[in-house]
Amino acid sequence: MQFLLLIHEPEATAARSPSEREALTADYVGYTKELQAAGVMRGGDPLMPSAKGAKVSVREGKTRIVDGPFTEAKEVLGGYYMVDVPALAEAVEWAAKCPGAKHGTMEVREVRPFMKG
Repeated sequence: MQFLLLIHEPEATAARSPSEREALTADYVGYTKELQAAGVMRGGDPLMPSAKGAKVSVREGKTRIVDGPFTEAKEVLGGYYMVDVPALAEAVEWAAKCPGAKHGTMEVREVRPFMKG
């Protein structure tokens, strides 16, 4: 079963000192290597700050675009990992090990296959 481990965090990267950013990067590199060594990682990446993104909706045929940053959000989606493990319990264990769990919130969601080519 595939699960997304979604990393929700305060968008405070700019407020971190260079040494704090370096330590956090090292934590993520170690975690990523642990996932790879266990053979469960299927993908993952950090996301650019919300200021470089947009929210898009279409209502009654009209497209609405809201450029970031999104001030109404206390936490933003900062990145993700996709893992392939037998059950939700194991995905939750991996989420708890993620550095993002220490400074934000991890959301674990099973991927529901939609269309396979």
